[in-house]
Amino acid sequence: MKLLFAFISTLLVAVPASAQLSPFNAAGITYSHVHLNVTDIPLVTKIFVDHFGGVAVQKGTLQAVKLPNMLVAFRQAEPTDGSQGSVVDHFGFHVRDIAAVKDKWRAAGYKVTQEFTGAEGFPNAYLEGPGGLRIELQEKKDLPVIAAVNHVHFLTPDFEKLLDWYVETFSLTKRARGTIQTTADAGAVNLSFQTARTPTAPTRGRTIDHIGFEVRNLEAFCKQLEAKGIKFDTPYRDVPSIGLKIAYITDPSGAYIELTEGYDKY
Repeated sequence: MKLLFAFISTLLVAVPASAQLSPFNAAGITYSHVHLNVTDIPLVTKIFVDHFGGVAVQKGTLQAVKLPNMLVAFRQAEPTDGSQGSVVDHFGFHVRDIAAVKDKWRAAGYKVTQEFTGAEGFPNAYLEGPGGLRIELQEKKDLPVIAAVNHVHFLTPDFEKLLDWYVETFSLTKRARGTIQTTADAGAVNLSFQTARTPTAPTRGRTIDHIGFEVRNLEAFCKQLEAKGIKFDTPYRDVPSIGLKIAYITDPSGAYIELTEGYDKY
């Protein structure tokens, strides 16, 4: 019985550990989440659990799925449009077996819209989900889990200026990701920036409503941003019912950003 209890205890510890936020940088910041507008929260929750190995969580009214490196949170709302055409075009996963993920996606009745060799030389694909959600896959055969969040992709004519804004605001480290030269890392999540031939729309109201960063001392960080002249859509506040301290800003391109303290405890 003792051995059985020890084995079960190990499983209970190991499952959440695979779905934690990635390490904080020296400024106490890491990438935290994407927040989706969806018409059917149970359906979309099931998608991220079944296809990407996520773990469903809820605190108060906030429902989300934990994945390695970030969470996907949900708001019950009809999106005004899909993610393509907005400044945050998509987010992407490393997957251990891309063929298996594509096959399962198609079997569930969803579309694989493009298959190609990606910027880092590996098999890639785009998936289309409910509400026009765009997700990119990149195969990584030595991945120890089914899937892990890899990147968030921004498209805007002013992509180089936007990259610099994120690097300055969140103390990120620039690097090339394969053939994409204009990227920066926020923990284990890469933010990739490329051009768009025409202006792209703000994110708020669309399928990807906003993106998020977790900050160790959010109140102090918000004061730093205010001192830099950054305007807040929603000032710093504590929301005990969902276990988060939050604030909202908008980047120069129109991407809506939630700043949080507490998602690392989910």
